[in-house]
Amino acid sequence: MKKPLIALMPLWDERMNSYWMLPGYMDLIIKSGGVPVMLSFSDDEQSVKEIADRFDGFVFTGGDDIDPAKYGEEKIKECGRPCVHRDSLEFALFSEVIKTDKPVLGICRGMQFLNAALGGTLYQDLPTQKSGEVCHKQPAPFDALTHSVTVEKGTMLYDIVGTEKLMVNTLHHQAVDKIAPCLVPCAKADDGLVEAVYAPEKAFLLGVQWHPEMIFGHEENSIKIGKAFVDACRK
Repeated sequence: MKKPLIALMPLWDERMNSYWMLPGYMDLIIKSGGVPVMLSFSDDEQSVKEIADRFDGFVFTGGDDIDPAKYGEEKIKECGRPCVHRDSLEFALFSEVIKTDKPVLGICRGMQFLNAALGGTLYQDLPTQKSGEVCHKQPAPFDALTHSVTVEKGTMLYDIVGTEKLMVNTLHHQAVDKIAPCLVPCAKADDGLVEAVYAPEKAFLLGVQWHPEMIFGHEENSIKIGKAFVDACRK
């Protein structure tokens, strides 16, 4: 059986003026039965349409903060510097991908991106905009499981993992604030912060706030998420 071809959004190193990729993203896709390919920042209309057409699934990875103007807000000083070229690629590509109903997985920034692209908003900086007792930006080691999330029964995520409680890692200072109209929360942290969302009307559109690509080697639910995504890309 032919393996699904999965597009991964590139990470950007401004200092080195270069694309890069954490191997865990690729390893998760490979372990789950897919073939990962990192994209460039090419956002011309023809290239975007061909990428949307040729690939079987799309992973929106972690990385830089999203430009708040993309979700209708003014940038606060605690918000990080956006990568303009990455924002341009992702918003252009997602507008084509969503038309195809091909599978989409968003991880950390990727989940935030899905919410912003579909009409929601973000906390630009959790420490200054939302109080809570849960630490959402853990120190190293980053593959340690540091807080729990509660998974809502009857959601896509519950169907995948089959449990109401997950222990996850956490490496973010931004998060979903107002949820996009077409998305439904499917997991929350103990402080009420949304940790996973999905689109019930889509074949597979799931976002998780934690990093399954860092923990799938010792946390079985993370590989379940990867395999569910790649299996959806076979259809």
